[in-house]
Amino acid sequence: MSGARESVHGMWSGRFAFILAATGAAVGLGNIWKFPYIMGENGGGAFVLVYLLCIVLIGIPVMMSEVLIGRRGRQSPGLSVKTLAQEASASPRWQIAGWSGLVASYLILSFYAVVAGWAMAYVIKTARGDFQGAGAEAIGAQFAAHLANPWILMAWSAVILFVTVYVVGRGVHKGLEKAVNFLMPSLFVLLGIMAIYSATNGAFGEAIAFMFTPDFSKLTINGVLLALGHAFFTLSLASGAMIIYGAYLPSNVSIAKTSMLIALVDTAVAMLAGLAIYPLVFQYGLTPAEGPGLIFVTLPIAFGSMPFGTFFGTLFFVMLVFAAFTSAIAMIESTVAWLVERKGLSRFTATAATGGSLWLLGLLTVFSFSGASWATFELTVFGKSITSFFEAVDYLTSAIMLPLGGLVIAVFTGWVMKKKSTEEELQTSALMYGIWRFAIRWFTPVAVAIVFLHLIGVLDRILRLLGL
Repeated sequence: MSGARESVHGMWSGRFAFILAATGAAVGLGNIWKFPYIMGENGGGAFVLVYLLCIVLIGIPVMMSEVLIGRRGRQSPGLSVKTLAQEASASPRWQIAGWSGLVASYLILSFYAVVAGWAMAYVIKTARGDFQGAGAEAIGAQFAAHLANPWILMAWSAVILFVTVYVVGRGVHKGLEKAVNFLMPSLFVLLGIMAIYSATNGAFGEAIAFMFTPDFSKLTINGVLLALGHAFFTLSLASGAMIIYGAYLPSNVSIAKTSMLIALVDTAVAMLAGLAIYPLVFQYGLTPAEGPGLIFVTLPIAFGSMPFGTFFGTLFFVMLVFAAFTSAIAMIESTVAWLVERKGLSRFTATAATGGSLWLLGLLTVFSFSGASWATFELTVFGKSITSFFEAVDYLTSAIMLPLGGLVIAVFTGWVMKKKSTEEELQTSALMYGIWRFAIRWFTPVAVAIVFLHLIGVLDRILRLLGL
């Protein structure tokens, strides 16, 4: 059982601390930046309905599996899976399920820190009134100028990583837990204030109709698969975060109940983000299907025009920064834990080394945005055109490493680990265990495989051949 092993990094003080930390890992830029614009691009309500079904049928079972692995192994992701494979008398090669998540989270954080830096820069831009009275063209030009300046991008990503290193370097109790105890409640309060303000000052009725009135005529098969993929990624699955956070979970905490609660809170944040954004979008005649520029171009137009826009715009980007930090500290933790366990480094040295190397790797993203000739190219992979190092790393992680990692995690816990071992860790009713085991052995692997085939373009080709 998990109680037979101990983590060298410490433990969460209790169930509430784990819920805050794991929710912080799941709640990030994906909820507040990405979810609203992909919802807008795929018809609103119908997309939301499919997304919620995917959270329940796929997201929660995989999250339970990852927390289970972490708590039973009590080590960094790769070493935990290796230990449990040996316990099941299986090949140690199964540890690839853990290592792929660690590498993926490292690569993602290299560009995530750059994008998080945009949010931090926009706190200052909004606070000093840069968007007041500015039109769409002027605000779009500001964003383009920001991306084109590598020195600014380098500086802000350095700030993001410095704060992340400081927090994580202080350890599980004094660093991670203390940070999420402040950041997560603050995030919920800020998001609630923004949603209330938008409801009372924006086109709330239009936003509700857009988000929760299903129009399946606007939902394509591509939209269904995108909802499935986003449900998987928004919970930080297959990135090592839930495994390493599970390693610090006390043995008497229910994995099933906490996983469901984390998924519920994560989904609520995504919905609240939509309710904070769309009333303003509709009120000022903007388009919800704006794409990635929805947060950094479209919303500043609204903030520059509405009453108290400077204050609430600043509040919004502070909230975005908080969300970015809670995910960043989760993504860096797996690498730090491994360096401490296997290389004998002190925690602060391991964190500083990881942060420094992430900043250097992030330069590939910085110069991709600034258009440097050595960071841009033309490449086609599985029918997708890739034009920069940023796009290449993003595609490698989101389209290949995370789906495959999730697939292997599902197969490992459902087919390789002994049934007795999973029963001991989940500590749940026979009915709940039976539902989880069926989902993780049969439904989830098939669904994740479909997502993977879609993202690499294979499924689209098959559908075209079938005339669908």
